[in-house]
Amino acid sequence: MDSKLSEFFSYSTNLKKDWKEIVVNQQCKYLSRKCVKSRKSLPQISLGTCTVRYGKGENDIIICPHRLLHGKKIFMDCIHLLALHEPGNEIHLVPETSIPGGSVDYFLTSVSKGKVIDFVGIELQTMDTTGTVWNERQKFLDSKKIEVRKEDLVKKNFGINWKMTAKTILIQLHHKIDTFENLGKHLVLVSQDCLLNYMKKEFSFADIGSAKLGNSMHFHSYSLEKQEDKTYKLDLVERLSTDSEGLAKSLGLKAEANIELDEILLKLQAKISQNTLLTI
Repeated sequence: MDSKLSEFFSYSTNLKKDWKEIVVNQQCKYLSRKCVKSRKSLPQISLGTCTVRYGKGENDIIICPHRLLHGKKIFMDCIHLLALHEPGNEIHLVPETSIPGGSVDYFLTSVSKGKVIDFVGIELQTMDTTGTVWNERQKFLDSKKIEVRKEDLVKKNFGINWKMTAKTILIQLHHKIDTFENLGKHLVLVSQDCLLNYMKKEFSFADIGSAKLGNSMHFHSYSLEKQEDKTYKLDLVERLSTDSEGLAKSLGLKAEANIELDEILLKLQAKISQNTLLTI
């Protein structure tokens, strides 16, 4: 039986590669360093599992958020939300910065003479799995004549945790959106189209419509398209937006929070460096 892996250590499993060398190096192309996903029982071994085939149609489902970093496309697709950005300003990408309500994965910032002029918060969300994908990983390696333990080839099913993934990220966004809205800034959720489609079906999206610059909360949905050369490409397929009240209604909740703009600007400016400069 074929492995359910579609992408492994940033490469399509349809390609002819020196998989033994790839497994030894354990590199993630999107992070430009060692893959940060590992088993608790084997922390020295990176999982390398980016995308899996799942469901009746064997859809390609991204299970690692770093897969969304390919080509930095998701950040380029947010530049229009930097309302105060002007030609000549630098664009910087600041990772993992805390605000009231939690931490934000990335801040896309417009910087002039070392000062942050504007920013957009960007959260990444891919699908969480149930069970383990480890056996699918080992099955793939075995198919490439790479030695693995026989006990790792015992069939073990994994699942996609649709409900928990969707509800958890919506609650996290709800905790953060008032901060952005009170400051007149934007927060963007970047996800695969299958997750956004699930949200629209299972939650109340009546107040979440076509993207408008005036709204604080934005949803950017990407499809993962298989190319003629057997690689995969991210395509932006849908943009939606709402305000804090619309996001709260999706969860059947009410809204909250506030913070001084200067506090966030100072946190971002402290992290700005040559390493955060967004380059293609």
